Amino acid sequence: MKKITLLFFALGIGISLTAQTGRSIPSVELKTTDGKTVNTSAFENDGKPIILSFWATWCKPCITELTNMAEYYDDWRKETGVKIIAVSIDDARNQARVAPFVLGKGWDYEVYLDLNSDLKRALNVNLVPHTFLLNGNREVVWQHNSYSEGDELRLYELVKKVASGSPVND
Repeated sequence: MKKITLLFFALGIGISLTAQTGRSIPSVELKTTDGKTVNTSAFENDGKPIILSFWATWCKPCITELTNMAEYYDDWRKETGVKIIAVSIDDARNQARVAPFVLGKGWDYEVYLDLNSDLKRALNVNLVPHTFLLNGNREVVWQHNSYSEGDELRLYELVKKVASGSPVND
């Protein structure tokens, strides 16, 4: 019985991930690490791809993913113009740790706090890390949750497709 339940659970996640593709990012208010309010409708990258990564300071795979992406980020930007936006889902108890944490890691990303989990809920993010790839129109063209070593290289192959105007068939 447990196997059947897990199978349906796994199928449910697959359906959820597929259903989100092609959808635009909703308009939601987030906070910057210095406390300013920003609406996601302001997320812009001159028609170039955006990687939107949900993470938390307590999530080791999230930290590994964002740290590994940081190694390549300058090259990725030069080659494709991609922008990485990291959205922390840390709760009120941990929100003060986000800015010093990011500074200590040296991440050169835009970092926002989803304090009320509004964007997280709107995009059906249940587990972190959860990474979305957006095209130049801010539409989700691919998404993935969890992280395995090397996923950032696979993601970059998709970024190059999106930057060149090719569809992501993944």
